[in-house]
Amino acid sequence: MKQMEVTIMGQSYVLGCPDGGEAALLDAVDQVDREMSAIRDAGKVKARERIAVLAALNLGYQLATRQAPRSEPAPRAEAGESAVDIDNLVQRLDKVLGDDGRLL
Repeated sequence: MKQMEVTIMGQSYVLGCPDGGEAALLDAVDQVDREMSAIRDAGKVKARERIAVLAALNLGYQLATRQAPRSEPAPRAEAGESAVDIDNLVQRLDKVLGDDGRLL
């Protein structure tokens, strides 16, 4: 396994990478950097850890919805209601993360 130095949101990291996995790792780093930078640039979240958690959730959600089998239609949201309850999710994250601050 080789090591690669990458930069995410201006900070350098040394990551382990299996032989032949360099392109996939660089693609993943690019996606994480773009997502974290977009959250930071939106200006609502300042703490790097919070930005990382939100970016991970966004990317995980994108991956899950892209790979989810579509055997039955997704439930329809009522007017003014999201299929994913973001407010509830943020409150649950705040509770788990404790005194380290609030996401929003």
